[in-house]
Amino acid sequence: MTPLQRLRLPDLLPEPISHYTDAVIADGWIWISGTLALDASGALVGGDDVVAQAERVLENIQAVLEEAGAGFEDVVKVTVFLLRIEDRAAVNTMRQKFFGESRPASTLVEVSAFVVPGALVEIDAVARKPQR
Repeated sequence: MTPLQRLRLPDLLPEPISHYTDAVIADGWIWISGTLALDASGALVGGDDVVAQAERVLENIQAVLEEAGAGFEDVVKVTVFLLRIEDRAAVNTMRQKFFGESRPASTLVEVSAFVVPGALVEIDAVARKPQR
C-alpha cells in the first residue's frame, strides 16, 4: 500500500482552521479539502461577489492540483456548497472558465453558513493523478 502524502501550500493557502490538510494523495487519488476564497493570510477575497469568490476558490484548487502534478482535466468529482442556491448560474461561469471542456461529476448543496463569515461558496474536489 502506498503511504499517504499530505499537501500543504503555506505560501498560497492559510493555515487550516481545524485538524486537516489542504489535500491528501493516496494511491494516485487527490482528495482536496473544502476550499474557501481565502488568501495566504486567511483574509476573505471577493467581498460579497460570489463570482470573485468562486474564482479565488478555483485558483486555490488549481494551485493544489498543480502541486500534486494534476490539472482540472483530472478532476473526477466536485462538491459545491453555496450560501445562496440562486448563485449557481453565476458560479458556473467560473467553473466553465477553469474546467473548460472537462466535466466532472458534481454535487451542489445549499448551506446555512460557512466557518468564515462572509464566505459565499466552498468547493472540494477529487482528482486522479495522471499516469505520465
